Amino acid sequence: MTPVLRDFAARASAATAQLYLLTPENLDRWRRKQNRTVTTWLKASGFAAKPGEISLMANDAGALRQVFAGVSAHNLLWDAAGLRARLPAGRYALAAPPATNDATRIALGWALGGYRFARYKNKAKTAGAPVLVWPAGADRAAVMAAARAIFLTRDLINTPAADLGPAELATAARSLARAHKATCRVITGAALAKNNYPLIHTVGRASARPPRLIDLRWGPARAPRLTLVGKGVVFDTGGLDLKPSASMLGMKKDMGGAAHVLGLAQMIMTAGWRLRLRVLIPAVENAVAGNAYRPSDVLASRQGLSVEVGNTDAEGRLVLADALAEAAREKPDMVVDFATLTGAQRVACGPDLPSYFTDDEAFSQALMTAAADTGDPLWRLPLHRPYRPLLDSKIADIHSTGKAGPGAILAALFLDSFIEGAKSWTHIDLMAWNTTDRPGRPQGGEAQGLRAVFEALRGRFG
Repeated sequence: MTPVLRDFAARASAATAQLYLLTPENLDRWRRKQNRTVTTWLKASGFAAKPGEISLMANDAGALRQVFAGVSAHNLLWDAAGLRARLPAGRYALAAPPATNDATRIALGWALGGYRFARYKNKAKTAGAPVLVWPAGADRAAVMAAARAIFLTRDLINTPAADLGPAELATAARSLARAHKATCRVITGAALAKNNYPLIHTVGRASARPPRLIDLRWGPARAPRLTLVGKGVVFDTGGLDLKPSASMLGMKKDMGGAAHVLGLAQMIMTAGWRLRLRVLIPAVENAVAGNAYRPSDVLASRQGLSVEVGNTDAEGRLVLADALAEAAREKPDMVVDFATLTGAQRVACGPDLPSYFTDDEAFSQALMTAAADTGDPLWRLPLHRPYRPLLDSKIADIHSTGKAGPGAILAALFLDSFIEGAKSWTHIDLMAWNTTDRPGRPQGGEAQGLRAVFEALRGRFG
């Protein structure tokens, strides 16, 4: 059975407890309609329906029969995730059917509350978990597709680099392709240089694990074209500009962009949209060796531009440049890339709020609307082209890092130089990591903006 499905039951049983989700605003009105036993219990327990508050009420025989839980209308998904994590094992059913959208949020939150990365844990220690009777009106297909995509994204990010190198990332893409009758071609090692992907090859050549370009295709050739590009740096030492040890601890997540595009591709293929989907992932390990590239080296690129290297720890934009140039070559209707690209973005927006850059005003509006509707936030930063001279090089066509300044914007402007031909391009710079444990969002790899981007794309391709 799929792990997500274990969190739900098809129907109630004699032992099913009724679950009431209440907000502070509607508590008094609801309480006036209840019998004396319930109102007395709520008063005695001090229940005020504050988000996260739970009151358990047993029957005369001592069996749990009613659960009262405080939630907030604007945070229903994550409040439901918290319930899943805090209730005792047993079967629960919503006491009143919520609105359709709320039912879907509750079901998805419940599913996400059950996520655990248990690959390296002793599975014999797993305990029983609460089960929710499937809420009436909830969109089962949407919940399952979103949960599975988020779980895939998190699992990939959470896997240590020793077990998720470029080859294993390619295996994950091939597995996804087989499941959806897509094709997956992988260019490996020296073949990257021969096939004119010099930046991908150069960044990855110092690792004992050869770099790769993963190329997944799905859907009819004559349909509208959407290309997803994901940064797949499986581990980033910083190269010769070596990171300090504390900064290296989280670098297994530097392939978070690749994990996101695989999760998003899974959602799109599951939905069956009529489009030509392409997924490009430059998969490399940024390692240190005698053949590692150096600061101040001038590198060739697939686009034909020469690139002066400012810092070998800014490798993500280099491998993305070759992948974006290939994406643009087909002149697709839209290109969207995901990348754990800059620390400057995290300074600007913090770890929970991914940033995006685009000139597509209609898609930007769709993204902001979808982010608000799904509770999956993103925030637009400007693709401010007057800053482009900061990337000028005296000896090459472009400098990889440029002069000190607005780092996230400069990285986006660097990528903008390699995407000529695409009708629409959106670049998403994200953390892909939860720094703390929260209900439904355990510390570790995270899918950020995935649901919002899917909904925004639905308006154009779905």
